[in-house]
Amino acid sequence: MALASLSLFSPPPPPPKTLTAIQNSRVIACLRAHDGKTAMDAASAALRGGISVLEIVMSTPGVLEVIKDLRKDHPSLTFGVVIEILLELEGSEILYIPGVMTPTEVLLAYNAGAKIVKVYPVSLLGGEKYISALKKPFPHVPMVASQGVTTESIGRYIEAGASAVVLSDAIFDKGAMRQRNYDEIERLASCAILQANQAIK
Repeated sequence: MALASLSLFSPPPPPPKTLTAIQNSRVIACLRAHDGKTAMDAASAALRGGISVLEIVMSTPGVLEVIKDLRKDHPSLTFGVVIEILLELEGSEILYIPGVMTPTEVLLAYNAGAKIVKVYPVSLLGGEKYISALKKPFPHVPMVASQGVTTESIGRYIEAGASAVVLSDAIFDKGAMRQRNYDEIERLASCAILQANQAIK
């Protein structure tokens, strides 16, 4: 009985490395590309712009090879693939990020052991006001705002309680991707990081 009581007071385990990286960066860049070379070049441009957490959608041809190459070139950064999961390829830890829409889904995900949830599609649900409303009953659950987030709205989402935001077109602009304008992608990434760093948390 005494041992059981002691375990109740032991400190919680440290957060997974990936969760810490997400909370520190505040921006997850989400890349969709039609081929592996474009994905590699666009990802490299975003990393030059200051992105430290990058996810690449699974439908990108050669996605696993791209991530392996990026990990080799940038071992301290966080990379993942999207199937509602952010996965570190070295296999040391897996951070599952379930997508949620409702308070019930937040509660179910948290009770099932989720360390962080992705509120999706946040812009259709009410944007930063919805994040603020969800955080009231769940201040202890880290939330990532995903879908329709713009560079200009990063600060509002962080102030509303989001731990981070997912940016896709705001960094990997469709025109820039089509024209392979990697300088523009680097610039957009840099602007996003600047906005995130200026956000009050």
